[in-house]
Amino acid sequence: MADPRRVEFGDFLRSRREKLTPKAVGLPLSSRRRTAGLRREEVAQLAGIGVDWYIRLEQGRTVSPSVTTVDALARALRLSKAEHAHLKALARDGDRRPFTREIVPPPIRRMIESLKQPAYITGRRWDVLAWNAAAEEVFGFGQLPEQDRNTLLLVLTNKQTRKFYGAGWTEVAKSMVAMFRATHDVWAGDPAFTELLTRLRQGSPEFVKWWEAHEIRSTASGLKTMNHPTKGVLRFEHTSFQANDDPALKLVIYTPVQSVEA
Repeated sequence: MADPRRVEFGDFLRSRREKLTPKAVGLPLSSRRRTAGLRREEVAQLAGIGVDWYIRLEQGRTVSPSVTTVDALARALRLSKAEHAHLKALARDGDRRPFTREIVPPPIRRMIESLKQPAYITGRRWDVLAWNAAAEEVFGFGQLPEQDRNTLLLVLTNKQTRKFYGAGWTEVAKSMVAMFRATHDVWAGDPAFTELLTRLRQGSPEFVKWWEAHEIRSTASGLKTMNHPTKGVLRFEHTSFQANDDPALKLVIYTPVQSVEA
């Protein structure tokens, strides 16, 4: 049985190859070319590796590319910094223990409870594990069953949350999918992640399309505008931090910002 992580490694290579044009890498155009993407042999040539070896990598076979090979593939495929890091993560032989839901240490719980602005803690699967009173007023995590306290499920499958983000929903949701892809692929095949993926596919047609695109983004701060059902229009600057005690835990803080009148 193929290693799910190796399969994701191969799928990612193929998705980047198919999106890269010959012109972008300085190769001549050919009238015989049937697709816009690069051929496997062209990627192998650009990376300086054997064609058969590259094909094995793209097919997700159980082979272990060296750091040098991964770096060469990243250059050949013109990967971004986030995409390059993702390829490196997939190439490593990682911890294959089953996923278990994280536990938030009491000091971290007390810290977020002391904050005045909305704040919450998520785990590797993007489950919401702890939150403060300000976050409850905005997001209502406590009103949801525990299995539904997941930021991906909330944004992609909850109709009320979709209204919550209004016209900005598509950009927010699409960005989240690209960021989660980087986490998921490292845990590909784990039952907990497979279950979440099934729920997302069943609950969001847009998710299915975005997931197949295999886009990768790194976590970034930004602005979000929300149409709260009782508080009206809310604008926040959001940012996130990893916990030193457990890097799997991520603190997300929403700082209110005032709109600037022209």
